[in-house]
Amino acid sequence: MSDWKAKRFWKDATVVPAPQGHTVELDGRPVKTPAKQPLILPTQAMAKAVAAEWDAQEGVIDPNLMPVTRTANSAIDKVASQHAEVAEMLSDYGDSDLLCYRADTPEELVKRQKAHWDPMLDWAAEVLGARLEPRVGIMHQPQDPDALEVLRRRTHAMNNFELAAFHDLVSLSGSLVLGFAATMGARDIEVLWDISRLDEAWQAEQWGRDDAAEALAEVKKAAFLHAWRMFALCQAE
Repeated sequence: MSDWKAKRFWKDATVVPAPQGHTVELDGRPVKTPAKQPLILPTQAMAKAVAAEWDAQEGVIDPNLMPVTRTANSAIDKVASQHAEVAEMLSDYGDSDLLCYRADTPEELVKRQKAHWDPMLDWAAEVLGARLEPRVGIMHQPQDPDALEVLRRRTHAMNNFELAAFHDLVSLSGSLVLGFAATMGARDIEVLWDISRLDEAWQAEQWGRDDAAEALAEVKKAAFLHAWRMFALCQAE
């Protein structure tokens, strides 16, 4: 019995209106989350993406090929019941944001961090209204509480689906600022990912590339790009 896996049993996956959004039905039967809750999606675009994932399944169902469905399930089954806790955890990244912790040597790395990270901190000050200051070294130095409160309010204001996507944008990049920049289209999404990987790229230039590390980085990048797409689907209507 441990080898049993669910197989496709439906012919058509369709999007239908539902209270407070849309849902997906398989031959007329509504899809539910793993916790057996109704899969109510906030936008038709997201519902269409979920339906497309179900429609693409052949033979044995592979959840790994259903990222939008998985994130939607997480928003409903996990984030909804602990929204404040998730928002607070992500808000805490502001006080230890990747972009604020700088090297003191070598000079080329210092210049590269300044060239790529300072503009993002300036963007956060101008657009988000939160000025975070860079620090030299890895020892924690608290940021301005007023700036952190601005970022905290913005994070807590997100709905469950936005927060589920935002979680991965922030945790994968290590930066609350880059997470907001991704959701607001401040830079091309691939550029934002590269900005978050600046230190790793520097190390690879100095010591050579590691195949295992690069493979893991590609997995994380794919997850980051998916989170960006998921947040966009929340805003599609």
